[in-house]
Amino acid sequence: MLFDVKPLPGDPILALMTAYRADDAPNKVDLGVGVYQDNAGHTPVLRAVAAAEARVLAAQTTKAYVGIAGAASFNTAMTQMVFGTSHQALADERLVTVQSAGGSGGLRVAAELIKSLRPDSAVWVTTPTWPNHVPLLTAAGVQIKQYRYYDPASGLLDRDGMLEDLANIPSGDVVLLHGCCHNPTGADLDAQLWSTVATLCRDKNLLPFVDTAYQGFGESLDGDAQGIRTLADIVPEMITVTSCSKNFGLYRERVGALTLLTRTADHAVAAKSHLLKIVRSMISMPPDHGARVVAEILNDTGLSADWRAELTEMRERMHAQRRGFVDALKPHGLDARFGFVADQVGMFSLLGISSEQIKQLRDDWHVYIVGSSRINVAGLTAGKVDYIAEALAAVLSG
Repeated sequence: MLFDVKPLPGDPILALMTAYRADDAPNKVDLGVGVYQDNAGHTPVLRAVAAAEARVLAAQTTKAYVGIAGAASFNTAMTQMVFGTSHQALADERLVTVQSAGGSGGLRVAAELIKSLRPDSAVWVTTPTWPNHVPLLTAAGVQIKQYRYYDPASGLLDRDGMLEDLANIPSGDVVLLHGCCHNPTGADLDAQLWSTVATLCRDKNLLPFVDTAYQGFGESLDGDAQGIRTLADIVPEMITVTSCSKNFGLYRERVGALTLLTRTADHAVAAKSHLLKIVRSMISMPPDHGARVVAEILNDTGLSADWRAELTEMRERMHAQRRGFVDALKPHGLDARFGFVADQVGMFSLLGISSEQIKQLRDDWHVYIVGSSRINVAGLTAGKVDYIAEALAAVLSG
């Protein structure tokens, strides 16, 4: 079987990471990899995570399996983090959560559920969307289609195009939405648009499928969940996937959650049985360590307060770096062209420059960004932002 196998093309983002690490230029800049970085370019272990890990390890007496659904304390805490502690769906027992192997694992399990229960339904994704959405979902055999979302010319949400496309989606299909901090554009729905989209999904019998990978990086922990909570107020059913990689800094621990909103409590019980069957067939049992750490933080008043404080520091730092980037472009006359970066939220923005200009930034200036022109704003540190602005201006003027 393997004697004549041919190598496949590598992941372009991982290839970019490899090229960056191999570059020995002292002034190199990494704006490509999608992880939070501090001013030193380091992805730190959060204070609350370190404290929670010590507690978990000190109290742990076994490494036995925790069960297919994962740790109950984690699932409950995650449900409340996303939906709040007083949402009616909680009281009605219409929400069911299972632990997933990161947000990506939750997406794949959700795709398997869609394929199993709605085999003829297409999943509609934003244009553009996170590059790994398509391979993750199509690997389960679901059909992918696209709806308008972003206007690259203005750097703004294409509100009219989005609503027109959603209104024309066939009844029974699935609409993938980014809960906050849209990747790769940084352009989010406002409260009014969330309500409009929720009403449209209900009236058109469309199933919302919300990927929330950056809760707490946009407006606030609760503010970034408001879109999901608005949907839950209006639609009868919904899928949500949540990642703990970014807001807890637990990238390598692969911690996430998949939550279903169902029409009744009985439907929730039935739906959970389908989720457990899928998880069992894919990974048998979920990893435990990172989920225990998250549960320890969310269920402890002191740790939770410290985590929220550090999350606020991370969010406000990225907001400041967005503004600093636009300010650094002013001497080059580019602040108007890229002013949208300061108005967006989360870790990413699209610069909208050509592949040739992206290559020139890398080859001549050692500034690394991915081929879509997405930048990780966490890399726009005070010590590098002027150099980045100079590089961008030189490339655009050439």
